[in-house]
Amino acid sequence: MATKEEEYSRGLGGVPQHFHEKSHGESFLALAQESFRPNGLYLLDEPEAALSPQRQLTLLAEIDRCAKKDSQFIIVTHSPILLGLPGAEILSFDGGPIHPCAYKETDSYIVTSMFMRNREQILRRLLESEDEG
Repeated sequence: MATKEEEYSRGLGGVPQHFHEKSHGESFLALAQESFRPNGLYLLDEPEAALSPQRQLTLLAEIDRCAKKDSQFIIVTHSPILLGLPGAEILSFDGGPIHPCAYKETDSYIVTSMFMRNREQILRRLLESEDEG
């Protein structure tokens, strides 16, 4: 993708973004910030994969900015940060037919929240069971 972006930019007289000189996450975020426009339709598959939690918040702000200007986003994600976008319609594909799911009922929220509240206990149980195996 980074190579094609450079080729297209040069061919159209534009300025390449030099994605090869950035990390995967920084390249993705720069692409989103440069490409997201009002009245767009965007399909994103696990965009959080290359992003730190801080950068996920930046992406969330970009998505919100464009959504407020009539863009639509269809996002496959496990990120409790991205799932937390106010007004987002969350659909679950788990457990039978596709169905709406409240933010605090998503597995991502439940597991992250549980880990944050009980980190030491969870790690002790998880790591002890690995040592016994």
